[in-house]
Amino acid sequence: MGLADLHMHTIFSYDGTAPVPAVLRRAHEVGLDVIAITDHDVIEGALLAVELAPHYGVEVIPGIEVTTADGDLLALNVRKKIRPGRSLIETVMHVRDLGGFCIAPHPSAGGMGMKSLSIATILKALHISSVADTLIGIEAYNATALDRVNISTARLLTSRTNLTSVGNSDAHVLGAIGLGATEFPGKNASDLLSALRSGQTSVRRLGEWSNTHILGTWALNYIGSAFTRLAMSLG
Repeated sequence: MGLADLHMHTIFSYDGTAPVPAVLRRAHEVGLDVIAITDHDVIEGALLAVELAPHYGVEVIPGIEVTTADGDLLALNVRKKIRPGRSLIETVMHVRDLGGFCIAPHPSAGGMGMKSLSIATILKALHISSVADTLIGIEAYNATALDRVNISTARLLTSRTNLTSVGNSDAHVLGAIGLGATEFPGKNASDLLSALRSGQTSVRRLGEWSNTHILGTWALNYIGSAFTRLAMSLG
């Protein structure tokens, strides 16, 4: 069985704290076969990760956590920036045109500025066949979401739709990578996509941090990475 974590952030994300090489190294250390880099509304970190991945023994799917008008969306297997602010349906269709696929992260979860897709919005979008063919998964477990309502929401949606359940870390710090993951038959990204489309995945919960630990660890790492972020902004 392979192990994947399809939702994590690097220092290229406004709220990420770790450089790309460190993320890749950590992913390999915790036994992940496939990861997706999904920084908020930027693609640069993901493309760098794809370039460096062969040196770290992990396969990278480039992605973006897109801020749609209806809530956050993981756009995966894309190599171009996707304009934020459009509707869920418009965004999914654009991802489809780029040859990618989508996963709904932390459904219905809120708090700390998080904007998630609602059940009604997802169900409405899935009535369009081309959307349903592209929006194929939902986070049944997000290891670092402050609002845990997404677990029950995901169960409801998978019982009423063909969405496949995945587990992710949503890591913003190195230590969180792999705390939530997805098991699938095979070892590579092609095997993972086949499993997502056929519903042959299982959620693996490797750990769960308290809200205090999540916020405290992120704050310390964010402060510690301030110089690196400043250097990046100055070019």
